[in-house]
Amino acid sequence: MAVYCLEEEIYFPDPKLAEPDGLLAVGGDLSVERLLLAYSYGIFPWYEKGNPILWWCPKERFIIRPEEIHVSRSMKKFIRKYNTHIVINRDFADTMHRCRLKREFAEGTWITDEMETAYGKLFEVGFAMSVESYVDDRLAGGLYGVVIGKCFFGESMFSDSENGSKLALIGLAELLSEKGFLMIDCQFHTKHLESMGGVRISYEDYMEIIKAGGILAGPA
Repeated sequence: MAVYCLEEEIYFPDPKLAEPDGLLAVGGDLSVERLLLAYSYGIFPWYEKGNPILWWCPKERFIIRPEEIHVSRSMKKFIRKYNTHIVINRDFADTMHRCRLKREFAEGTWITDEMETAYGKLFEVGFAMSVESYVDDRLAGGLYGVVIGKCFFGESMFSDSENGSKLALIGLAELLSEKGFLMIDCQFHTKHLESMGGVRISYEDYMEIIKAGGILAGPA
């Protein structure tokens, strides 16, 4: 069984030892240092309230290359019809909490109080960001994620009105493309993200992007 219990020392087992479902390790904490090391190897926390922290590293990855974002005809029509724009870091904590509330209402969520605090700290030191979309000057949706080097690791998104999260993702991709970013890590495949340009790649190819993005933090 390739699952390890992490103690206070900040390290991770070899990602290649992850279980077939991607589970790699159990325990540890959500310190800035541990989170940065984790994301540098494509490892991320995902667990339910009241359970130990679970760390995941799927062997198959799902990403969007920013320059390959797909904007459907219907979305182009929507953008022409309405006054739309995005804002960066309007209110990171609020956007993350809105993502939590949407998921709690619909299907349950991994975004616990502990997660909100941890990613808030990442934001404070410049390693996380949020993107919010507006339609006719009203907040429509948003997303948040981790930013290290030239890679963006998406965490969650929300919509308060039609196409809110899509607008945020399109705006993010266009911004990242302009800045030379290499990928938006989607963590898991969904048909929705595939329709917007998401592709499956191997963990080996994923790590090549990580290295090209200049973000490898050190030994796992």
